[in-house]
Amino acid sequence: MKKRVTKAIFPVAGLGTRFLPATKSIPKEIMTLVDRPLIQYAIDEARAAGIKDFIFVTSRGKSALEDYFDNAPELENQLRKKGKTDLLEALKTTNMESGAIAYIRQHRAMGLGHAVWCARRLLGNESFAVILPDDVIAAETPCLQQMVEAHAEIGGNMVAAMEVPAAKTSAYGVLDIKQDMGSVVSVKGMVEKPAQGTAPSNLAVIGRYILTPAIMDNLNKIKTGAGGEVQLTDAIAQEIANSDNVYGFRFRGQRFDCGSKAGFLQATVAFALGRDDLRDEFSQYLGDLMAARNAAE
Repeated sequence: MKKRVTKAIFPVAGLGTRFLPATKSIPKEIMTLVDRPLIQYAIDEARAAGIKDFIFVTSRGKSALEDYFDNAPELENQLRKKGKTDLLEALKTTNMESGAIAYIRQHRAMGLGHAVWCARRLLGNESFAVILPDDVIAAETPCLQQMVEAHAEIGGNMVAAMEVPAAKTSAYGVLDIKQDMGSVVSVKGMVEKPAQGTAPSNLAVIGRYILTPAIMDNLNKIKTGAGGEVQLTDAIAQEIANSDNVYGFRFRGQRFDCGSKAGFLQATVAFALGRDDLRDEFSQYLGDLMAARNAAE
């Protein structure tokens, strides 16, 4: 059995321009689905997978992320005085043990591969996870936990993957499948955002990775790729050529692309309907809204 993964990188340096003007002063990762920010969903998923060390790759204007995971003694004291124990319990999930989180600055926007490379000195010679908070995954067993359990058996490099319509493959990194073993596929190639009609499959990579230390060596050597950025996909593809140890993992769950406005709204509705305290009232509102719109048409 392979050593389990305990370190994770969270690339959170992006400007969130698709959500301007909100992200002018608020990091996109702090924006909330119902009452929890995107970053909290990512942290909770990592904790469930056994992650102990959390590495944030940030940029200027992201100090609110650091504040979010700090203790808030004044707020906690007020809640305690007022007997609001349920809210105190909710706050506990936002507190991180001292030293559990490290923050690293990415000074220039040079792509996901570069953001991951920025964390190289904190990883040692260990495999590590990468979690993109924009990809929120609703699953009975959290996605990264599923991957960690599979990785403990097969090792190597692993990327989360899902089937997408052929017309949308040009928006993703796409796997060229060597052998399909069900939930796990071995990979013989990866293509970043292939031109329409040229994708080797419809199995697309989404924002969860478990990577070996060799990926950092590959990133050291890679020049800029698609979009003039350092692509993580290129470093993983190089490892296919070097070691033939890259796997795709079909996770069980529903992925929401919260990097887009439509995906963020879809996730908000789905998570609200999944809440016992909101479902009835919210469902009634949605039903009334659709009925009113249909009547107007």
